[in-house]
Amino acid sequence: MTTHSEPRTPHRTPTPSWTVAPEPFTTRDATALRRAYYAEVAGRYWERQVTEAEIDQGLLDFPDDELTPPTGRFVVGRLDGEPLACGGIRLLDPRTAELTRVYVDRRARGTGGGAALLQALEAQGRALGAERVRLDTRSDLVEARALYARHGYAEIPAYNSGPYADHWFEKRLA
Repeated sequence: MTTHSEPRTPHRTPTPSWTVAPEPFTTRDATALRRAYYAEVAGRYWERQVTEAEIDQGLLDFPDDELTPPTGRFVVGRLDGEPLACGGIRLLDPRTAELTRVYVDRRARGTGGGAALLQALEAQGRALGAERVRLDTRSDLVEARALYARHGYAEIPAYNSGPYADHWFEKRLA
């Protein structure tokens, strides 16, 4: 008796696919991501869950108006089509841009979303004419600091006096 078997194909897990594109910060997806960003950074800072009213107030206190052309851009990152990341870039001066609102949903961390965001934001910075990009972050946002360091950002002296800034980074854009 003979048996016939099909050749075995190794099982492959599909690689997550990120797309990052400019989008007005006022769209439904962008607004939801900005709210999630604020909830996470404020919640970690205050060491508690943030209320919807506090998120509303935070977005009023720290508006994103500069993240529109010609002074800035906002991008949304989608993992296999689902909006799970965002970030903004704005000009501080004609040669210096600043990253802000860089966020990857917890469910998508470790899948390349941070790298995809940085690549897209840096490209937007170049399109704005920037030669370097800066950012500030807090000590408790260790994942963010590690991401920036992995992608060529070096710590620099303080360039602003933001109330929530503990670390400042810069990267030259080629």
